[in-house]
This record gives sequence, structure tokens and C-alpha cells, in this order.
Amino acid sequence: MQKLLVVEDDRKLNRALCYALEKEGYGVVSSYSIEEAKRAYMQGGVRMVLLDVNLPDGEGFEFCRWVKAQAAVPVLFLTARDLEEDALNGYELGAEDYVTKPFSMKILLKKIDVILKRTETDGHLCFDDGFLKADFETAKTEAGGQECVLTPTEFRLLKQFVTNRGQLLTYEVLLERLWDSNGQFVDKHTLAVNVNRLRRKIEDEEHRYISNVYGMGYQWLG
Repeated sequence: MQKLLVVEDDRKLNRALCYALEKEGYGVVSSYSIEEAKRAYMQGGVRMVLLDVNLPDGEGFEFCRWVKAQAAVPVLFLTARDLEEDALNGYELGAEDYVTKPFSMKILLKKIDVILKRTETDGHLCFDDGFLKADFETAKTEAGGQECVLTPTEFRLLKQFVTNRGQLLTYEVLLERLWDSNGQFVDKHTLAVNVNRLRRKIEDEEHRYISNVYGMGYQWLG
């Protein structure tokens, strides 16, 4: 059973979401604030987050940034704020989608199903287009039938790109997510070096995956 975390301070809507999700066979954890959501997330096993923007103790964008720093868990924003700037902010942080209230529960459930299928195969996250194969549970990567030996930073980069395919990942977002275990921040030059190294290992003339969006960041085309 896949566990979803619902972070919504409107208690009536929160209950309705949990009921609909449980009826579809999902395991659901409910939170009404960022602090509650962090505690719930740290219990482990969260496969996806449904997140309101306006919360009592801060904006959902803060929690989205925190989640993405932990792992590549899909985030879907649910909000009454129909602002283009908010939507762009959500996407830049790596959110999978941005849904404006009121919304159709049937459409929301379909979006959730599509997102989960896109980021999960046989119970764990992987990518396989016939040329490039990456298994993020076993940390194995192949390109053209040959094993790719990736550094930890390159592997984290690949995971970020695959789980946010088609989305622009700005330099700032990637830098935030590549904070390594000893607290040493990866600067923009080092980021570019690692992206280029990753390209050399996983791409060839006929298979291009990473696009450089000049002055902004990178986008996964696979």
C-alpha cells in the first residue's frame, strides 16, 4: 500500500481528501501544519505529498523545499491561490503539479495515479528507455548496455533530473538539493562540472537527456 501525506489546514477538505484516497486503496497520513507534516514525514514510507500553499505556520513552498532536500518524493500542490507566480514557484521547487481549488476529485485522483506510475516501477523508482537504465533503489545505472560508474553527486543529480523530467530545474534549486552529508555546499561551477561528467557517462550522439537552459538551469528531456 502506497502512503500519501496530506498537508491541508482546512479540516473539512483534509477529511474529504483522506476519505477519497483511502477509498482508492492508499494509505494516508494527515497533517494540518508544516511542523506536523515534518513529524509525519520523518516516520518514513511517504510515497507522495499533497500540499496546501497557505498553512498556519508558513507556506507550503517551504515544506516542499524541505521534502525535496530529503528525497525525490513527488509533491502536488493544492491551493486556492490562482497566481502564475505561485505556480512557477512550485514548479521551480520540483513540484509535479499545481492544482487550483475548487477541483474535481476524480481528476485529482487521476493526476495522483499518473504521477505515481511515472515515478515508480515494481515498487521502486527507476528509469528505463531502452538505452539508459537507472535503478534508484539498487543504485545501478547502465547506458547502451554498459554499466555506468557514477559518483554520489552524479547519482543524486541523475535522480533529481529523472524525478522532475520535463521541468526546469534552476541552478538555485539544484544547489539546495545537492547539500552533501558533511555540510559542504556545491557551488555553481562544481554543479556544471558534475552535469557535464554525468552527460559524458549517460549520453551519446543519438541519446541526449540533459538540456542546458541558458542562464537558468537544466531540464531533463528523457
